[in-house]
Amino acid sequence: MSPIDPTAERPTRRAVLGAGMGAWALGDLLDPARPQGTMFRPRCKRVIWLFQSGGPSQLDLFDPKPDLVRRNGEDLPASVRMGQRLTAMSGNQATLPMAGSIFRFAQHGQSGAWISEALPEIAKIADKLCIVKSLHTEAINHDPAITFFQTGSQIPGRPSVGSWIDYGLGSPNRDLPAFVVLVTKDKGGQPIYSRLWGSGFLPAQHEGVQFRAGADAVLYLDDPAGIDRSRRRRMLDTLRELHEVQMEREQDRAIDARIDQFELAYRMQASVPEVADLSDEPESTFALYGEDARRPGTFAANCVLARRLAERDVRFVQLFHRGWDQHGGLPGGLRNQCRETDRASAALVVDLERRGLLDDTLVVWGGEFGRTNYSQGRLTATDYGRDHHPRCFTYWMAGGGVRAGLSYGETDELGYNVVRDPVHVHDLHATILHLMGVDHERLTYRFQGRRYRLTDVFGRVVDDLLA
Repeated sequence: MSPIDPTAERPTRRAVLGAGMGAWALGDLLDPARPQGTMFRPRCKRVIWLFQSGGPSQLDLFDPKPDLVRRNGEDLPASVRMGQRLTAMSGNQATLPMAGSIFRFAQHGQSGAWISEALPEIAKIADKLCIVKSLHTEAINHDPAITFFQTGSQIPGRPSVGSWIDYGLGSPNRDLPAFVVLVTKDKGGQPIYSRLWGSGFLPAQHEGVQFRAGADAVLYLDDPAGIDRSRRRRMLDTLRELHEVQMEREQDRAIDARIDQFELAYRMQASVPEVADLSDEPESTFALYGEDARRPGTFAANCVLARRLAERDVRFVQLFHRGWDQHGGLPGGLRNQCRETDRASAALVVDLERRGLLDDTLVVWGGEFGRTNYSQGRLTATDYGRDHHPRCFTYWMAGGGVRAGLSYGETDELGYNVVRDPVHVHDLHATILHLMGVDHERLTYRFQGRRYRLTDVFGRVVDDLLA
């Protein structure tokens, strides 16, 4: 029958809808969850993201503002704020007194990068850093802001950046997860949720795996009492046969993902204890990272573990360190945070370089937003706090194809708005994917009838940051 035959019986509305929905469902089923591989020459093979949860103060660490110091205590001019949104925590203040940093800044290295006295070790590697002072985001509160950095959306439920990279590139190490998460132990601050490294609507095998401090780095990985390796192997072989029968009948990709996860867990029973045990590290490692690196779960120990994972070609490692949310008592709180992270962050870059890994490992440092140039609460000669500030903040990167010794972007003389070379969260994601050889516009996944990507419909590669 011709599809345009005027004498043909017209299909019912139900038949049309049924056929359409069936085709849609079939399209979703047959659309491959394919690791696409690199799309052009990659600059790096792996990423270590040192996420500083809470929002480090760029004005006290990387972005000195002499005018802000001179005008300390003056009310923030309306011409600078331009009616922009404030949080409920400082939006009801009668005044917004500008707070110049009490920390001294100096230029470091041949690049002349401005770095605060609070970060003496990072200052020593200034010429290895690509410092971006013009990051900005729309999110002004912690949960949507950190969710945005991890998933490209302020609304929970999307795949995390590490999951996208695993989906797009796969893993060169079959015995360890492609995406590992390390959270500093016993640190207060904003909550860190497992959904921040979740796979969202991507297949479950792309979810991040959290390594914890102590003997059992991954929960529920060990066999129960009375089960040895040979018995576990026989059980998995039988389970695979049952799953293959189910897969043939149901054609559900989640079954394949389940089989892969069982097999990876079996291999991890041997590989995880080996990589998580730092006892074979030489004394020179602890001399470099500091004595904190001997204590499992500290930021320093996690930095050493991140290097060990990079050596084994784990594709994406993310460290979370909480406590950067200084609404009050910033000078003391910031010093504590820097004492915990400064030496190990710099040591990681140096260590990777010594081992020949820095060129193809991208290290990323930063939080979910920055801090205001005005004081939240009472401003004194020795104390102040800063509220959340999404309009401008600083990130730094090292290795992995970025331009070393570069300070990029500029904020205004009072540190409130970006005035040159803005870089959005989506732009940072697009650039990281580009460094790994992936086109952010082509790394997509079909879900509920449309294609999603990490950068949504936005983002651009910031070519000026590339080596």
